[in-house]
Amino acid sequence: MSREYKIRTKNPNVFLRVTKGHFATMHSHTNYYIDVTTQKNRLSEAKAVAREMVSAYQANTIVDTILCLDGTEVIGAFLAEELTKDNYINLNAHQTIYVVSPEFVGGGQMIFRDNLTPTLAGKHVLILTASVTTGKSALAAIDAIKYYGGIVVGVSAIFATVRECDGHPVHSIFDPNDLGDYQSYKPHQCPFCQSGKKIQALVNSFGYSAL
Repeated sequence: MSREYKIRTKNPNVFLRVTKGHFATMHSHTNYYIDVTTQKNRLSEAKAVAREMVSAYQANTIVDTILCLDGTEVIGAFLAEELTKDNYINLNAHQTIYVVSPEFVGGGQMIFRDNLTPTLAGKHVLILTASVTTGKSALAAIDAIKYYGGIVVGVSAIFATVRECDGHPVHSIFDPNDLGDYQSYKPHQCPFCQSGKKIQALVNSFGYSAL
C-alpha cells in the first residue's frame, strides 16, 4: 500500500484517512482508498463524527429511525443521542430513535425480519453510511425502506461524491473537493487498468485486502 495521510478539520477528532493509488470496489475503480475504520469503531471519533453530522438535521428534519450501513452502528447510536437532546423535537411516540441495520440475502438484497419492521413502517428514516460514491448501496437502502413502508428523509455519510440520491439529499462531512483529484471509474472504463497499472487492493466497507 502507498503512504497514508490525513485530511484534517478544525476538530482534531474529525478527519479522513486516505491513501492514493489504484483500488477496486464492488462497483468501481478509484484512485483513493478512504479508510474510516476508526471513525466507525473508536469512541471519541464516532462521537465527533455524529456531532458533525447532526447539524444537517437538527433544525427541520424528523428522524424516528437511523438505518446504519457499512458498520456505522456506533456513529448511529451517537447520532441518535444528539438528535434526541432537549433542543431537538422528534415526533416518535416514545421520544426516542431506533438504530437498526439491514440483513442481506443473496444478490445483496436488504431485508428486515418481522420483529424489526415496526422500526420502519410509517417512520421517518435517515440512512447512515460510511461513503456514497456510486450510490448503489444507498439506492438499495432507499428501496428497502419504501418497501417496508418507511419515509426516507435523507442520507448521511462521512464521504460522498453526490449531493442527492433518488431525489433525497445526501449530506457528508467530506467530498471530492477535500481530495482535489479524486476519480472514480466504471471497471471497464478505468484508465489505470487500460494503461496496465496493477490494482493495489480490493476495498469495501470492511477495509482492504492488498494484492
